[in-house]
Amino acid sequence: MLSWDDEQTTAPAPRAPQAPSEAAPAAAEVAKRVNADDKRIINGQTDVNQLVPFKYKWAWDKYLAGCANHWMPQEVNMQRDIELWKSPNGLSEDERRLVKRNLGFFVTADSLAANNIVLGTYRHITAPECRQYLLRQAFEEAIHTHAYQYIVESLGLDEKEIFNAYNEIQSIHDKDQFLIPFINTLTDPEFKTGTLENDQKLLKSIIVFACLMEGLFFYVGFTQILALGRQNKMTGAAEQYQYILRDESMHVNFGIDLINTIKMENPMLWTAEFREEIKVLFLQAVELEYRYAEDTMPRGVLGLNAPMFKGYLRFIANRRAVQIGLDPLFPNEENPFPWMSEMIDLKKERNFFETRVTEYQTGGALNWD
Repeated sequence: MLSWDDEQTTAPAPRAPQAPSEAAPAAAEVAKRVNADDKRIINGQTDVNQLVPFKYKWAWDKYLAGCANHWMPQEVNMQRDIELWKSPNGLSEDERRLVKRNLGFFVTADSLAANNIVLGTYRHITAPECRQYLLRQAFEEAIHTHAYQYIVESLGLDEKEIFNAYNEIQSIHDKDQFLIPFINTLTDPEFKTGTLENDQKLLKSIIVFACLMEGLFFYVGFTQILALGRQNKMTGAAEQYQYILRDESMHVNFGIDLINTIKMENPMLWTAEFREEIKVLFLQAVELEYRYAEDTMPRGVLGLNAPMFKGYLRFIANRRAVQIGLDPLFPNEENPFPWMSEMIDLKKERNFFETRVTEYQTGGALNWD
């Protein structure tokens, strides 16, 4: 039996003359077939509609892993959370503040991330494997926004208060304002890559969203809600945050692979001056997230306090910096929450499918009438 390669190199069998409408493609058209070696993450000249042959197999593998991790918020039972929230003595005022501040940030954060992908990053990436993952990531951001909305609705919270928190709560507003200029750069219809300046702007934006938004700004909130879950409180919300953490960890890892591949293919972008600009952004992000920790935890709660997060944020910032080829910004920082490290590092924190409360309706079972 011939292999695929054999079939491509074996002379074709004789066939009858073709009608004009069946004529073989012109040589110029055949030459348009994509050579994997010609692909580039940015400024590529190959056809972005031709997914294969693969060059960036890591991106395709992450797309497949994301699909395998699929989940939906309404599959998580929120009954215990509802009972706890409605009970006058169920949670302390500090715990309630923490939950509401968390939701106030996250209900819009994933929408910002989705807009940045769909309206900005996606159109500037010219590797179809990477675009395929970005489409999956954008859908996951929608699922995360859905999850936060589902928690808000389940608990009967004031939707106007929670969804408008990014305009009314200073610590949340400041984090979003840090991000918005980088979104505006990429979503500007006039912005095009192909120059050193603009390619650096694109790379900087990807670093901000992968390493500082998803890779840093989310971790105070994740730690807080998962700490509640560890104390058998708000277990439904904690379960959803755990699945979101799993997704976001993959987003960060994809973003870091994207950053490092862009650097490898475009070494002229990674100048000493550019690296200094990135370090400044890292320092700003750590300070903003620490202020958010202080705002969400003005007093100790759940065995946590804001000062504990100073070391944690520096530890994470060091990790992100090293992952993209920078030196650690805060030498000798250690992780004060080793249990969080275990959750982040595991590819799959738990057998998600054992926790489902509903089942999917498979395609064969759907009624199309």
